Amino acid sequence: MLSPSSGWGLGCLWLRQLRVWAGAGRWACGTCQARPYSSSRGERWPESEAEVPPPGPARRTLKEWTLLVSPFGRLWSRLPCHLAVRPLDPLTYPDGDRVLVALCSVEGGALGLDSLQVEYDETLQEMAIVSDTIDPRASVEVNAPLKFDLNIKSSGSGYVKVENIECDNCKIETEQGTCVLQSVKSQNLHVQTKGGKVICLGTVYGNTDIHASDKSIVMVDKLQGSSVNISTEDGLLRAKYLYTESSLLSSAAGDITLGSVHGNITLQSKMGNITVDSSSGCLKASTHQGAIDVYVSQLGKVELGSHKGSVIIKVPSSLQAHLQLSGKEVDVNSEVHVQEMAEARKDDGVTITGLMNQASKNEKWIKADAPKGTVSFRRQSWFQSLKLQN
Repeated sequence: MLSPSSGWGLGCLWLRQLRVWAGAGRWACGTCQARPYSSSRGERWPESEAEVPPPGPARRTLKEWTLLVSPFGRLWSRLPCHLAVRPLDPLTYPDGDRVLVALCSVEGGALGLDSLQVEYDETLQEMAIVSDTIDPRASVEVNAPLKFDLNIKSSGSGYVKVENIECDNCKIETEQGTCVLQSVKSQNLHVQTKGGKVICLGTVYGNTDIHASDKSIVMVDKLQGSSVNISTEDGLLRAKYLYTESSLLSSAAGDITLGSVHGNITLQSKMGNITVDSSSGCLKASTHQGAIDVYVSQLGKVELGSHKGSVIIKVPSSLQAHLQLSGKEVDVNSEVHVQEMAEARKDDGVTITGLMNQASKNEKWIKADAPKGTVSFRRQSWFQSLKLQN
């Protein structure tokens, strides 16, 4: 039998809410019983509550496979049902040379289960799990070697959950189903969904590409890697922590909401709002119609622009920065001490320049532009920022 997955045990409120959603739709083959997860407060993620799947009926294991494989192979999967991938127990299988597969289904949901093909190609070192006609209510549980590449495609509403796997390449595609990645390490991680959700829990390491179409949302606990590229269309894009050398996050109409971000970050949205709780490094954010709200904790170069909306910039009192703030209106709070402040009015706007704490004009600067709105510049303590993040 396959060992059941571990608890998700993270602390932030919005992640606990996410976890209730993800847990409520989990599938379990260890005891073949649905095990809906709920937090102590019974919290739910409000924006997706209508889509939370109800606790499922009891499941039973219909068939199991144990295959000898190379510990550095690849899993190739094409399924219309749920799929969960976890590592082998290293104590039970110290050589990491097995793939365990279990097929589970609800009572009465046995349509097309004989169509499931489970094979291993020794030449290609590839494990294949394939079916076009298996019942979408079925679920496949896979325990694979720890360092196994993944190439997974889910059709219909089939979910994909991958946890605690390390690999060179991980590629996952879903249609309407949710993709959950928990504590995954991959040199190259590519996720694409045409209408489902992408949820990253724990820390996900590696160069990451996530593309979400339609109203799909992307929710991230922590991403760490050299390069991160995330895009949505109408859905929310939210990340709690980003530690990257270079990141590009974009959305056509959805909001972009970030916690603590580090590195060179570029944010783009046409219709949505952009919020950053704490930026440490270089930040470039632009939106055509939305608002921008950013706290700059440590400065590289910051460039913010909203064509039709307003811009709010919050800084600690000790920040060294050269300022260039332009908008229909510019409001510099009296608590912020700006030296050499100058004001220039032209046409239907105003530009204010100045220095904070004897900053160099050539090194660290903040530029903000809101030709149709207001640029607000104010002081915010580190403690206030920390409270907002948590």
